[in-house]
Amino acid sequence: MRALVEARDAGLSENDDGKKLLAAARVELDLAGELLDFARHRRKPLGSHVTAAQIHLSAARLLWVKSFLSSPREIRPYLPSLLAIVKEHLPAGDERRKSVEKIRHGESLDDADVVMITEAVEAAQAVSLREKLRAGSFVRIVWVVAGFLFVLALSIGALSAAWPEAVPLCFNPPKSMEALAAEEAEMRGSKPPVMYEVVCPTGSDPSPDSPDLDVNFARTAEGREYFVVEVAGLVAAGLASASALRKIRGTATPYGVPVALAALKLPAGALTAVGGLLLMRGGFVPGLSALDSSAQIIAWAIIFGYSQELFTKFVDRRGQAVLEEVRGPGDLPPGARRRGDSPGGSSPGSQAPAIT
Repeated sequence: MRALVEARDAGLSENDDGKKLLAAARVELDLAGELLDFARHRRKPLGSHVTAAQIHLSAARLLWVKSFLSSPREIRPYLPSLLAIVKEHLPAGDERRKSVEKIRHGESLDDADVVMITEAVEAAQAVSLREKLRAGSFVRIVWVVAGFLFVLALSIGALSAAWPEAVPLCFNPPKSMEALAAEEAEMRGSKPPVMYEVVCPTGSDPSPDSPDLDVNFARTAEGREYFVVEVAGLVAAGLASASALRKIRGTATPYGVPVALAALKLPAGALTAVGGLLLMRGGFVPGLSALDSSAQIIAWAIIFGYSQELFTKFVDRRGQAVLEEVRGPGDLPPGARRRGDSPGGSSPGSQAPAIT
């Protein structure tokens, strides 16, 4: 863009009004360069820096286009790239896009044509900016929700450690006939045997002595059980995030949408592991209300942790849609078309690259 500005400035006379526009374009380019200066920030520029730099670059492009008002014919070689910018972001039914598409290469251009081109490019850049801001807002929302779920998972683990007997993740599978017979022979009829065992994620009691189920659960439950279950769900969610990488094609946007979506799965897996076991403990799943061992409880925690995909897949789809809205023509898969383009029109992938 700077080379185009310098080349345009060299072809203008000293009294041409376009010189002032090009001087303003240089200022915008300098501001964009400062925002993206690695040495200045001492780290990789953030997405907000890249978006702000894009705003300055868009302003420089508009000033450069307006400098052709004094000589409209000289803008003709740049029409394909300017039209590509318009087609990339404006829908096929937009009147500003239609006005630019009607300009023919063999016709002479006048000031009105340059004004139409400027208006269309400015509208396309405004749409592009809104798409980037929408992507940034989406990423911030996902990170906030992921942080909230992470704090919630830590809070549940801390509360369960302080009061392990409050809502224990324990089960009471029935004893085998052999165990009951041995227990009856040992007690010799002094008191009726308890017909079940107590199994928790980190321990078990094969011979509870209280007739009260809650008392037996409170004696066997430990404060670390929720943390163990949450870690199992976290590991399963991490595996689900890793397997989801096969669907990610990457993105040219400065916002880490795939990373934010992967981070959301981790605390969601920890919470679904706990929630799934609580549902099983309450008999919500018929036939699976009495797990036989601690290993089975951990195994089901892993399954429930992986099942967070059932809830986060809707967020994944929305994130993919956000990425598709901000991708350039070269990023679209073969045969795909941008929202608003007509099926019979030219595909975005066949357009000339933008000036940037």
